Amino acid sequence: MNPEQKNHREPPELIAVSRRAGRAIGDYHMIAEGDKIAVAVSGGKDSISLLHVLRHRRKRAPVKFEFTAVHIDFEFSDFNPEKLIAYLEKEGFPYRVEKVDSLKEQRYEDIDCFWWSWNRRKAIFQLCDRLGFSKIAFGHHMDDIVETIILNQFYRGEIGAMRPRQELFGGKLTIIRPLAYEREEMMARLSEKLGLERIGGQSKCAREEDSHRLMIKKMLKEFEKENPHVVRNIFNSLRKVKTEYLLECSAQKPDKI
Repeated sequence: MNPEQKNHREPPELIAVSRRAGRAIGDYHMIAEGDKIAVAVSGGKDSISLLHVLRHRRKRAPVKFEFTAVHIDFEFSDFNPEKLIAYLEKEGFPYRVEKVDSLKEQRYEDIDCFWWSWNRRKAIFQLCDRLGFSKIAFGHHMDDIVETIILNQFYRGEIGAMRPRQELFGGKLTIIRPLAYEREEMMARLSEKLGLERIGGQSKCAREEDSHRLMIKKMLKEFEKENPHVVRNIFNSLRKVKTEYLLECSAQKPDKI
């Protein structure tokens, strides 16, 4: 029997996350009739949880869509995808594992997070173009988005975020983030309920533990001890931009003060 047809009680955590994902999908028009979606599955808990959320939403959505788990395998020694593949097959999720050798000549410990992520995305884009996927779903949640906002300000000197829906290549491909309204803490509870810790880790960049993103994550947790709304406020701030208070960019050099 197809796992999607089983008559079993779904955990309340899945229902709660799915409802918020449904609201995000509707607010940003993420999914349309006939969409063929590639779900970027790293092997981590958030991306695998997203598969369960999309399956739950598909049973209730007013439109029909397909989704396939897509895993990019750099064949690093830190992660063997066999356990992930076994899980996907057990759950009845369609999947595709793409072996990529673009980082083969580099030492694993020398690959930083940006370069690892860039190569992974490039491989996913190429696969989608080849197989005709119209959209890519990432498992980024609200905390991921807020951390990116601060990273861009601190280290790139710009205001920008990972958008819940973003068109690329003239609309040929669209990135969607159905978990944009969800907090990391709730995703951890959901993954525990789904038993995802048994799958193991994921292939990560070698320098993740001392990355700028981890520093920002720790900083936000400290601020939330004083104000639990900090992350949500930062997320909402990009929808409430007061342009009249932004600095103007002039082509002429300003007079010396």
